[in-house]
Amino acid sequence: MESILQESAIRREEKHMERPGGKIAPTTGRSALFSPITFRSFALQNRIVVSPMCQYSAELGQANEWHFIHLGTLAVSGAGMLIIEATAVEPDGRITPGCLGLWDDATEAALVPIMEAIRKHSQIPVAIQLAHAGRKASSHVPWKGGQLIPIGDGGWQAFAPSAVPHRTGEPAPHELDRKGLARVREAFAASAKRAARLGMDALEVHAAHGYLLHEFLSPIANHRTDEYGGSLENRLRFPLEVFDAVRAAFPDDRPVGVKVSATDWVEGGWDVAQTIEFARELRKRGVDWITASSGGVSPLQRISPTPGYQVPFAQAIKHSAKVNAIAVGLITEPRQAEEIIANGRADLAAIARGILYDARWPWHAAATLGATVAAPPQYWRCAPQEYRNLFGETVSGFR
Repeated sequence: MESILQESAIRREEKHMERPGGKIAPTTGRSALFSPITFRSFALQNRIVVSPMCQYSAELGQANEWHFIHLGTLAVSGAGMLIIEATAVEPDGRITPGCLGLWDDATEAALVPIMEAIRKHSQIPVAIQLAHAGRKASSHVPWKGGQLIPIGDGGWQAFAPSAVPHRTGEPAPHELDRKGLARVREAFAASAKRAARLGMDALEVHAAHGYLLHEFLSPIANHRTDEYGGSLENRLRFPLEVFDAVRAAFPDDRPVGVKVSATDWVEGGWDVAQTIEFARELRKRGVDWITASSGGVSPLQRISPTPGYQVPFAQAIKHSAKVNAIAVGLITEPRQAEEIIANGRADLAAIARGILYDARWPWHAAATLGATVAAPPQYWRCAPQEYRNLFGETVSGFR
């Protein structure tokens, strides 16, 4: 197993900057959404990001045929970057038994053929989101209700900053001691090294949606009295340590971003002002982007989602912390995404459920906005007559 992984890693490193299969379609310059942006060693051809979306379909953390189909479809969507779903850095860090992992040779090897297929047929930069579920671990998959799985029924012990359950009446998670904190830091770093061997172009550290790193940030979940709890400086400490460990473990020429929940939507919880301070500290450490989501740490949250309701969070982070910001959340229409980028409210727009519903969302956005988009040559003939230049300058001939 180890030799197979080493050989694959060498091949991927040699081809890291190559993008065979198809051609890069030039942008028209008329659309902000379809303008390029550069992160360290690679350029995104447009500002559309496929948001990491959990599939809850792995087996023992290992990717399988479903991920092959799912990620393969999104890889030829025409988006500027594909971020693979929240991927646990240790088995206890899974949200559900079906969550993807990257903690050993088996979970790494399962992603090898998927990445090789994407590299053969798509130019899309691929990132992976590294995560730990914290006290929200050991949950049923959504289509089985999503609630806590008791240890006696196949669940496992959850870990958190403090022994405070997510919901009243649930058993308390174990509070991470110093040995546990070190274990989790090292697990994030080890997964970052595996991601590099897989040829991932970038990483995103998951510090949102009520999972472990968000739990350290939020006073709702973090009741510690040591140097990791209490003041804002202390609550930032462990997430920053994890970021530093990941950044040090991943090649310097490849970017690392962080996903945050900009607010808990609960009085007295984590909020935008604290998020901006976190983003400023991350900027000092070389963060390449902040994805601005919200909520997830408490069932008491009160959210009334409307189109683009989280965009103001990205805007505040971008302008106050001076970092690249990704907007996400109910961005569903091309002109809506165009306005966000054109008016400087965010640097990129992440599409989640919308691209599951319409896997060619970037194609349709390019058609709407008069731009061009990359597509595999096998699909060049499909452009409607009124959008004959959708894929740039192409060739199609018969005898």
